[in-house]
Amino acid sequence: MGIEPIQTLASRLARLPGIGNKSALRLAYHILDMSEDGAKELADAIINARSKVQACKICGAYTDVDPCAICSDKSRRKDIICVVAEAKDVLAMEKMREYHGQYHVLGGVLSPMNGIGPSELRIDELLKRIKEQGVSEVIIATNPDVEGEATSSYIARIIKQNGVRVTRIAHGIPIGGNLEYIDEMTLFKAIEGRREI
Repeated sequence: MGIEPIQTLASRLARLPGIGNKSALRLAYHILDMSEDGAKELADAIINARSKVQACKICGAYTDVDPCAICSDKSRRKDIICVVAEAKDVLAMEKMREYHGQYHVLGGVLSPMNGIGPSELRIDELLKRIKEQGVSEVIIATNPDVEGEATSSYIARIIKQNGVRVTRIAHGIPIGGNLEYIDEMTLFKAIEGRREI
């Protein structure tokens, strides 16, 4: 027998990715242990982020100003676009601090089983940007899973018809990885993506 407000809070928290029922209940109890001011600050932060953060009208990344800081940055190269599946992927790419081009967020990946086809993704917007910006290279940085590979192949086929160079981020063995623990597909991608040294 549970207490309804706690169960409701836990069930809402369990809807978050990576949060199972036990973790959600732990978080719910943690929130209840917070001071009223602390709980209000958390709730306000969620509401504030949800109301102020939007998709950049150019690239589709999350931003609180439109266009985003990356699209507005005059020092970034306009002739290279890195295509990612989700807005959160832009942050992951930016962490390396070595890429100085533009981004384009697709808003997902091709997934016929889930009813996501090319028209549900921001592919037309990408093609328009390629033409308008005089893009010379498109780097595809989708995840190396079935949907990510299908999306990559589909986009590459379309873009190559426009005479634009298309590259794919390399996949393979992580730094510090041990060959005996690497799966066959990762090893295959590492061999396939090998380069001269």
